[in-house]
Amino acid sequence: MSNRLVVFDCDGTLVDSQHSICTAMVRAFEDVQLPPPERLAILSAVGLSLPVAMARLLPDAEADFHDHLAERYKLAFQAMRREQGVQEPLYPGIADLVAELDAAGWLLGVATGKSDRGLNLCLTHHGIIDRFVTLQTADRHPSKPHPSMLLTAMAEAGAAPDTTVMIGDTSFDIAMGLAAGVRSIGVAWGYHLPGELVAAGAHSVAMDSAELRGHIGAP
Repeated sequence: MSNRLVVFDCDGTLVDSQHSICTAMVRAFEDVQLPPPERLAILSAVGLSLPVAMARLLPDAEADFHDHLAERYKLAFQAMRREQGVQEPLYPGIADLVAELDAAGWLLGVATGKSDRGLNLCLTHHGIIDRFVTLQTADRHPSKPHPSMLLTAMAEAGAAPDTTVMIGDTSFDIAMGLAAGVRSIGVAWGYHLPGELVAAGAHSVAMDSAELRGHIGAP
């Protein structure tokens, strides 16, 4: 028997970090004296590993410059944390949903483009880090939609594709889930539109946390 596992994306799924992400991105681009991307362009790249996101936002630049810009973003985000300027509130109902799934016997995980440090700070701040048995980040995996994060999460949790659910707000999350062979559910409150999630192959799209609980159901 395989364990039941729910894997959440973080930014745009568990927490609304768009203000902090956009602010750090603007600072990163200003640091290298480039005009920052539009807000919607920044949000469209959320979920990708930083160098991949930079390549999406600045496709004509060299890979080394993408890496440099990614480092500037990290430094900007770290400075914002020191200034207590990072805003990453949980979406409505998420804390209760996580507690309910945990109590119902689901194992919980996260697969995110965040760093290990950023994810741990975020989940610890909200007092929910102990709910999760597996945490997969961009520090140790290829960027989404590569399935590496999910495959490792399932291995660590003792789960199989048919007992695992991926929850995310971007087409990258849905594509990663499908590549790993797991049921993939989109959420409508994040950074990609519901139509994009459906087009990416989402099995369903939840409009709020209560609807999401119903969509997760039981394998």
